[in-house]
Amino acid sequence: MTDTLGITYSPCPNDTFTFHAWAHGLVPDAPPVEVAFADIDVTNGMAERGEGDILKVSYAVLPWILDRYALLPCGGALGRGCGPLVLTAGEARPADLAGRTVAVPAERSTAYLLFRLWTAAHVPGGVGEVRIMPFHEIMPAVRDGRVDAGLVIHEARFTFQRYGLHRLADLGEFWEGTTGHPIPLGAIVARRSLGEERLRAVAHAIRASVARAWDDPAASRAYVLEHAQEMEREVAEAHIGLYVNEFTGELGEEGFAAVRELLTRAAGEGLVPAVPPGLLAPVGGAAVA
Repeated sequence: MTDTLGITYSPCPNDTFTFHAWAHGLVPDAPPVEVAFADIDVTNGMAERGEGDILKVSYAVLPWILDRYALLPCGGALGRGCGPLVLTAGEARPADLAGRTVAVPAERSTAYLLFRLWTAAHVPGGVGEVRIMPFHEIMPAVRDGRVDAGLVIHEARFTFQRYGLHRLADLGEFWEGTTGHPIPLGAIVARRSLGEERLRAVAHAIRASVARAWDDPAASRAYVLEHAQEMEREVAEAHIGLYVNEFTGELGEEGFAAVRELLTRAAGEGLVPAVPPGLLAPVGGAAVA
């Protein structure tokens, strides 16, 4: 197994922290990889087109790609207290969003699925226009009144106050309070055509890379900050602390149950296709019932 594999993940601190060791050849006997960086809406599209060996994607895109890509049981982002936020420029109630314009970073994302599930429960008649907007433009657009609300993720949890914005809803609190599950955010998938042996080797390399990152957090610091898009070190470290956790090391039954719950609820609302039985099955050595 000497062929180099292509892996594409985001420049966000949780991904660069997780994959630093593997990307730099520090995991013994791991398959060699060639790394590319792309935001998750780009990698979602790559997965839908069948481009790339290993990709970081949103769990929300799985129903469209599981025929060609297998969900790996490690390396991704699930968690508690780390959900997307709905932000407004002034104090508001959920019902105030009825018929309003909301900016979101992508439609095929866990954040958007949670937003749609939340609005179905809390916004009578639903919102008005949903406007797709680059992530970094959303908070300024809400602040400047170009949209009525914005759906934000990741480091915006730590920075939205700088824009004078108000938190209308924490969709993580909504999800956890409704289901009791952690929030499935970003998944690691690998091409099924690699075969079971290579998939196991990839999963092993990811677990080892995560373990090495935890053992020596300082080793990846320069790599993390190099790609952190001018993020302050303190914000980058808070980002890692929130999104790299026990589920990154191993999804386990609790993680898989959260993924199944999200996709089942979303399919029930007509937001995603139903996942055929067997496609959301453990690969790469995971022992999940």
